[in-house]
Amino acid sequence: MYRKTLRTIGQVLLLIVISKLSALAVQLLHLPIPGSVAGIAVLFTLLKTKLLRIEWVDAGAAWLLAEMLLFFIPSTVGIVNYKSLIVSSGPVILLAIIGSTVAVMLCAGMIAQRIAPNEAAVAGAVVGGGKREQREGGVAG
Repeated sequence: MYRKTLRTIGQVLLLIVISKLSALAVQLLHLPIPGSVAGIAVLFTLLKTKLLRIEWVDAGAAWLLAEMLLFFIPSTVGIVNYKSLIVSSGPVILLAIIGSTVAVMLCAGMIAQRIAPNEAAVAGAVVGGGKREQREGGVAG
């Protein structure tokens, strides 16, 4: 139990270090992107190039995702200080939230639909290739 907890803490710390170093690089290089976006790009690059193995961050990332709601509590509590803004602009804010949520869902769905046929075609080519070899007298697989 302690070993798993320490592993998760270490992985969260590694993700924080990557994030902070990326934010520092953005600041020093005066890049026109947020440090968090650069951090995600750096993390993706490290994972894709296998300089960073997924096993080194998976438990920490899973914990952060599971506890994500806790990170929004301060924002939610802070809204209480702006009651007049919510009363005067509440419907517009709600419309913006709903609209942006729908837009994200539509984009994610369209991207998934474009990716899914490509993956199915690749899987079909592998399966089809195996069947074709078998018909020609070769060994499938």
